[in-house]
Amino acid sequence: MAKKQHFYLILILGSLAALGPFSIDMYLPGFIDIAKDLHTTESAVSLSLSSFFIGISAGQLLYGPLLDKYGRKKPLYFGLVLYIIASLGCLAVTDINQLIVLRFVQAIGSCATAVASVAMVRDLFSVEESPKVFASLMLVIAVSPMLAPTAGGYLIAALGWKYVFVFLGFMALLMLLASVFKLPESYKPDPAYSLKPKPIINSFLSVLREPQFYTYALISSITFSGLFAYVSASPTVFMKIYEVSKTGYGWIFALLSVSFIGSSQINSLILRWFSSKKIVQWALLAQCIFSLIFLIFALNNWLNLYSTIGFIALFLACLGLINPNAAALSLAPFSKNAGSASALMGALQMGLGALASVMVSLFSEHSVLPMPIVMTAAAFVAMFCLLFSRRFIKHEVEASADATVAAH
Repeated sequence: MAKKQHFYLILILGSLAALGPFSIDMYLPGFIDIAKDLHTTESAVSLSLSSFFIGISAGQLLYGPLLDKYGRKKPLYFGLVLYIIASLGCLAVTDINQLIVLRFVQAIGSCATAVASVAMVRDLFSVEESPKVFASLMLVIAVSPMLAPTAGGYLIAALGWKYVFVFLGFMALLMLLASVFKLPESYKPDPAYSLKPKPIINSFLSVLREPQFYTYALISSITFSGLFAYVSASPTVFMKIYEVSKTGYGWIFALLSVSFIGSSQINSLILRWFSSKKIVQWALLAQCIFSLIFLIFALNNWLNLYSTIGFIALFLACLGLINPNAAALSLAPFSKNAGSASALMGALQMGLGALASVMVSLFSEHSVLPMPIVMTAAAFVAMFCLLFSRRFIKHEVEASADATVAAH
C-alpha cells in the first residue's frame, strides 16, 4: 500500500470513527443554554447524552450482521444518511424529550461509522499492524475533544446551540462523499449470510465464547465507562461548580485530550519493546492508583479546578494506552466475523458508557464526587476482569507491532 494511500485511508477511517465522539463533545458547552431554552435542568439535558450512548450500543448490534452480509460500504451509507436527517431534526426541537429521541436516532446513524471503521481496520491490515493502526485512529479520534468543545463553545456563544447540529450534519455529508469516492470496499458481501435472528444470535454467541474477546472487550468497555462519566459530568463540574465560561470549558477539554493523544501515540513506540498484553496490565494498574487518589481527594474536599484537571488527565493517559491494545487483542482471534466482533465490542463500550452517564446524572448537580466515584469503580472492576477472566484463555493470540505470538 502506497504511503499516501495509507495516510488517506487512516484519515478517512479515523474521521468515521470520530463522528460519534465529535457528536458527543461538540454540544457539551451548550448544556446550560439548552436547559434554559427547553425549560428543563442540566441533568435532564444529560439524558440526551445517555440516549446517544444507548443508540450507539443498540445500533452496533444491528450493523454488525449487516456489515457481514452486505459488505462495509452500503450499511455505512445508510448510517450517514440517517445521521444527517436526525441532525436536521434537532434544529426543530421544542422540548427535551424530542431532543432525547432525536439524539437516539442520530446515534443509530453514527454507530454505522464506528463499527465499519473498526471492522475495516481488521479487513485491510494484518494482526501485526493493527495495534499501530488503532493507535493512529486514536490520534484522529482524540483530536475531536480538542476541536469539538472549543469550536462548539465559540459557535454556541455566537449563533446558539442549534447551529452545532447544522455543523454536524454538514460534517457527516463530507464523510459520506469521502466514503463513496475514496474508501475501498474491504469485504466481499456474503449473500449466504442470514439476517434471521437465530443465525445472528449464533454468530454473536460464537464471538462471546472466545475468552480472549470477552476478557479484553470488557476491559476496554469498562474503562471507557469512566471516560463517559467524565464527559457527562464535566459541563456541571467545570461550568457550574468551578464557574468556567463556555469557551474556557472547550479549552479545558482540549487540554485534557492532549494526555489522551500523547499516550496513544507513545503506545506505538512502547509496542517496539512490550506486548499489548503487558501494556494493558501496567496501564490498568496505574489507572487504578490514580483514580483512587482522585476519589480520596474528592472525599476530603481537597480538589480545586487544577487538581481535578490533573487527575482526569492521568486517567485519560492510562486509557490511551489501554484501549488500542485491548481492542487489538479482543479482535485478534477473528477474521470472517470481525464485523460481529467489533459490533459487540462497540455495544459493550457504549452500553456501559450510557449506564455511567445515567449514574452521574442521578447525583447532585453541586458536587464533583460522582465523577471520581464512577471512574474509580470502572478502573477497579476492569482490573478484576483482567485478573479473573484471563485464566480462561488457553491459547492467547498476542497483537503486537512486531509479531504475532501465541502465549499461554
